[in-house]
Amino acid sequence: MNRVPSNEGQRAREERISGQMVMSAVWRMHQSPWIDPDAADVTAIIDTIRKCPSGALSYSVTGDQQREPNQISAIQATKDGPYRVTGGVALDGQEWGDGASREHYTLCRCGASKNKPFCDGTHWDIGFRDDGPSR
Repeated sequence: MNRVPSNEGQRAREERISGQMVMSAVWRMHQSPWIDPDAADVTAIIDTIRKCPSGALSYSVTGDQQREPNQISAIQATKDGPYRVTGGVALDGQEWGDGASREHYTLCRCGASKNKPFCDGTHWDIGFRDDGPSR
């Protein structure tokens, strides 16, 4: 079975990143459907999506997909985490999942992601540590 790499694996970790416990009601692991957009306030959902460092999350308003404006092109090693890529830096030779951001995304730095080259949050589970700068 062929697997198309995408940065969607990060979705399971968005609750930790956003710090908003209400999001666990929206993104329901091991359930179908796994997204329930009516389970939280629209403003809270949009705020969480805008904070998504991986670019795995997006939303639509009247059918138009919303994305954050272009950022400065940069690649940064985050403390104890992935490489954070912003500004539409091209990633040659990769197929992208439907709706995945090409403007910003995260790349595995710990070597344990099951969704390489993208980060899937496994660095949390394995206790990856590094003294790299944090933003």
